[in-house]
Amino acid sequence: MRLASLLVFSLSIACAVWADEAPPTAPEVPRTLEQSVAQRERARATRAAAEERYEAEQNSCYGKFLVNSCLADAKRRYTESVIEARKLDQPAIEFEREERRRELEAKEAQRAADQPVRQAEEKESAERFRAEQAAKLAEREAKLADKARQAEEGRRKTAAEQAKRQAKMAKRARQDAEREAKKAATGAARPAVSPDN
Repeated sequence: MRLASLLVFSLSIACAVWADEAPPTAPEVPRTLEQSVAQRERARATRAAAEERYEAEQNSCYGKFLVNSCLADAKRRYTESVIEARKLDQPAIEFEREERRRELEAKEAQRAADQPVRQAEEKESAERFRAEQAAKLAEREAKLADKARQAEEGRRKTAAEQAKRQAKMAKRARQDAEREAKKAATGAARPAVSPDN
């Protein structure tokens, strides 16, 4: 019975102490990236200050009579400060994560919106490339056809010149043959002159 009353008494004191403490305030939720960065910087500064204070308190505890109690109190204060820093840091982290997610979604939406335009540009570019290649091929074929035509004209011209040269040579050969025949005919028709006369 005494134990039960002692337990009830302890609980009532604990409730009264908790009721006297100020309720923890919820950390401010940032609304911009600048606020988020500033809030995270405050959290880092709080954590750094807690570490410095904890180290200083630890050093001072070793000069006291109740070292373990002093170290435990210092550790408790350090832990509370770190928890406060974490509470301050967490909403900023979540805000930044949400902001990055929104930016990513916006980029994805923009990419999806730009997709038809990009596809049209790619199609147009491909068609332009094919047209350029077809024009280059046609130009190459036209040059080859022109070279073939020029080569054919050269062959015909050469063949015509050769035929003309052969005709000329044949004519000269005929004329030479006729001249030789005339010489032979005039030489045979002329009486031989004797040297005595």
